[in-house]
Amino acid sequence: MGIGLKALRQIAALEVIDRVGLRGPAERALYSVTKNGMGAAASAGRTFTIVRGSGKPERARPASPKGVFDLTPDEDQQMIVEAMKEFAAAELRPVALAADTACAAPAELLASASELGLATLGVPEELGGSAAERSAVTGVLVAEALAHGDLGLAVATLATSAVPTALGLWGDADQQATYLPAFTGDEVAVSALAILEPRPLFDPFVLETKARPADGGGYVLDGVKSLVARAADAELFLVAAELQDRGPALFLVPTSGGGVSVTAEPAMGVRAAATATVAFDGVVLPEAALLGGADQDVYAECIHRARLAWCAVAVGASQAALDYLVPYVNERVAFGEPIANRQAVAFTVSDIAIETAGMRLATWRAASRADAGKDFFREAAVARQLCVKHGAEIGSSAVQLLGGHGYTKEYPVERWYRDLRTAGVYEGALLV
Repeated sequence: MGIGLKALRQIAALEVIDRVGLRGPAERALYSVTKNGMGAAASAGRTFTIVRGSGKPERARPASPKGVFDLTPDEDQQMIVEAMKEFAAAELRPVALAADTACAAPAELLASASELGLATLGVPEELGGSAAERSAVTGVLVAEALAHGDLGLAVATLATSAVPTALGLWGDADQQATYLPAFTGDEVAVSALAILEPRPLFDPFVLETKARPADGGGYVLDGVKSLVARAADAELFLVAAELQDRGPALFLVPTSGGGVSVTAEPAMGVRAAATATVAFDGVVLPEAALLGGADQDVYAECIHRARLAWCAVAVGASQAALDYLVPYVNERVAFGEPIANRQAVAFTVSDIAIETAGMRLATWRAASRADAGKDFFREAAVARQLCVKHGAEIGSSAVQLLGGHGYTKEYPVERWYRDLRTAGVYEGALLV
């Protein structure tokens, strides 16, 4: 890395750079390599040594009750949403096609997202995070705003926040003291929530990834996870596995311990998230790796919170399609008039607006119940069903309304269609 930096600095100092008009690109390259190189060095040297906490885990306090049924974002949430929308429009949307083609998000974009503090949204303030109150609603709003820029890049930027959010919700004091500092410092660790397995009709409550007690204490983990976002960069996985005689459970698995292999697995959608298959072969874990004590309620809550996150990004992408279609059908002229004058077109756009609003309301309602400490599993299931069904229909209708244009990469609707299909098959990766 040092040799490369020295060479880049020498190139950037040449006068010919100014003569050919490459001063700006050269300086950006030097900045990018320096920043990314230092991040890689920090990641390569990071180890998660077990640290003893204060004895009592920190939790964000429950959301303050409003007294009435009101899903209107408060002032702080509205400020966050506006900031995320600006970031999505300025940073995500312009590079979305290139990221989809490359099956990876630009390093500069991921660094900018990290500087926004996305990884600490679910971490209590007492531990260096930004969560004064437990708020799945805020997480949903952020995911929706980012997905309005691009769903695949939203997953790429939010994926690493799932593990610290889980630690904030269910980690004990030792686990929080051991792992959370890696997410609250200047160089944020990359992590991933790995639940999905490579088989048809996957059920997250029936897992083929197995964990068994090891001789002398701890656990041994074996299995394969599929479509894990940013897996190649991850330093820490939160893995769902069937714990012998105890049911499905969550395990913290650092990649530095060995036995973990990653293979690129580009999919039909969310390609910018750099999805991969992760194999765990006889990975030996300490007893402290078990998150939530194998409590089945904790595991079920994790699954439903993850599904709510996918509902949120589906709502964001659906709203993006609607916002794109309205001016398009009013400006596109066929047979001497805008195609919006045709009832079939107008009714289709109207249906998209109605279904997007319904998806949003169901998602926000489920998240608000989670924040209130009420049972929200039924509401999360309703939201997921709506988002899976209507999200796919919205993507398909967007392609249809653009005709031949909708089938080309010159227009973003074909990418939104592919990404919206993902909400029906994905488990894990995101968490609110």
